[in-house]
Amino acid sequence: MADSLNVPPALNGEFAFFFDLDGTLADIKPHPDQVVIPADILRVLHQLSSINHGALALISGRSMAELDQLARPYRFPLAGVHGAERRDIHGNAHIVSLPDSLIQSLTVQLTAALEHLPGTELEAKGMAFALHYRQGPQHEAAITALATSIVAAHPQLALQPGKCVVEIKPRGTNKGEAIKAFMTEAPFAGRTPVFIGDDLTDESGFSAVNQAGGVSIKVGQGETCAEWRLANVASVWQWVTEVANQQQEEKIAHNNRRKHDGSLSRSL
Repeated sequence: MADSLNVPPALNGEFAFFFDLDGTLADIKPHPDQVVIPADILRVLHQLSSINHGALALISGRSMAELDQLARPYRFPLAGVHGAERRDIHGNAHIVSLPDSLIQSLTVQLTAALEHLPGTELEAKGMAFALHYRQGPQHEAAITALATSIVAAHPQLALQPGKCVVEIKPRGTNKGEAIKAFMTEAPFAGRTPVFIGDDLTDESGFSAVNQAGGVSIKVGQGETCAEWRLANVASVWQWVTEVANQQQEEKIAHNNRRKHDGSLSRSL
């Protein structure tokens, strides 16, 4: 879709919320370790989760361990490494793994290759590898060619381009599939999905949400299949805060109506 997408509407109904992290809930930094979700935004997410009976998950290329660290002190359902690992509302983990021998072989191969590309960095995620070139943008073509050659040699792997990164991950895993899996489980099932993301890695999530009749929101400019758009991370913070406050007010009003109706019934 074109860049003329509108700001998403107010939400009325039963929703399940899914959030990307880098570039969505937190500004992108030169190094992933520098990224922080502000404490007040974490409180808003916790509020939104509580109002919606826990139907809120983080969906990211980061590992679940990193997501838990960034979300402290709260513990949300998660999908890490683009859905290769997932934790449901009950704390059960669903992991897609690769053979140890393949992981070891690729670690050696990629480490050696990136030594010749200054400014690049290898992030090993257990069942996936992220090849970062934010500090060495001149190596984009070399990084892409390296990752493409590895995927071509191993049918069980797939390529996932992103912002200044190319990832090698298990084939068949993506954010869209992770969202679909959550939507088959309580407390997400039966609700309308909402997904906010900013990168190419989020397009599968937008597509899955669109197919389910949900609300897909792209952060920033660029072509996308999302149906709505927010300008930047600050806009995400503002919108999510407004949604949480609106839902909180609706919940209070609903409870007050129930109390009033109950009192009226007893008096009659």
